[in-house]
Amino acid sequence: MRLVVLADTHLRSGDLGPLGPRVLQAVEGSDAVLHAGDVVSPAALRALRALAGPRPFHAVRGNNDLELTGALPDSVVMTLGGVEVAVVHDAGRRQGRAARLHRAFPTAALVVFGHSHVPVDEAGLAGQVLFNPGSPTRPRAQPHPTIGVVEVGAKKLGRCEIVPV
Repeated sequence: MRLVVLADTHLRSGDLGPLGPRVLQAVEGSDAVLHAGDVVSPAALRALRALAGPRPFHAVRGNNDLELTGALPDSVVMTLGGVEVAVVHDAGRRQGRAARLHRAFPTAALVVFGHSHVPVDEAGLAGQVLFNPGSPTRPRAQPHPTIGVVEVGAKKLGRCEIVPV
């Protein structure tokens, strides 16, 4: 199962053009889509859900999702391909992050987060993987915009990749 992982898209309308064709193609070629917050507008959320189509689409509320309060949870935990995956927007400071996320999601094999716009693919505690796809629209100090692609299946977490777009 191929997951496309987004975060910090900061879309103020239902126009998905700012994501670029590589992001749109990645979503269309995925089995599920995860969004780790800062969608920003209800129109953008509707457009992303429509793009995902029949694929599972899971999103959480970010600190800039003021218009989406009540429409999105602060975190979500689901099983995809037999693998428990948690999604949250703000994982806090780097120092202590692994312990904090393990306490919050002790049984998740993969914890996806956003907020910093900085891609992260690193080991957490007890075999957990911590993954931030960066931002496809606002890469801040990064050399290029990014998304994440994660392979899961047969109850195992496979390849996690930060993909420039």
